[in-house]
Amino acid sequence: MDFSLVVEQMSQQAGNVSPIGATIKFVLDDQPIFIDGTGDSNVVTQDDNDAECTIITSVETLEKLKSGDLNPMMAVMGGKVKIKGDMGLAMKLQSLI
Repeated sequence: MDFSLVVEQMSQQAGNVSPIGATIKFVLDDQPIFIDGTGDSNVVTQDDNDAECTIITSVETLEKLKSGDLNPMMAVMGGKVKIKGDMGLAMKLQSLI
């Protein structure tokens, strides 16, 4: 899947859920997607800002997680997904993806 399409899908989904009350950064194939949920809505950009929780993976792995073909816990345990920062925040991300 194209990276710009992933950004577009995340923007749409983030707009449909309540503000997450924190900052999260996805790094997909070395490209950042920053979600600022500290205001009245979740704002998605491609800025490479520091975040409370950073999730590092590939676009391919993200697609498998979204489709249900890959269990999130197995992805982390197998090293396909790396999480830095607030692990509790990472657990709440299912609504965004």
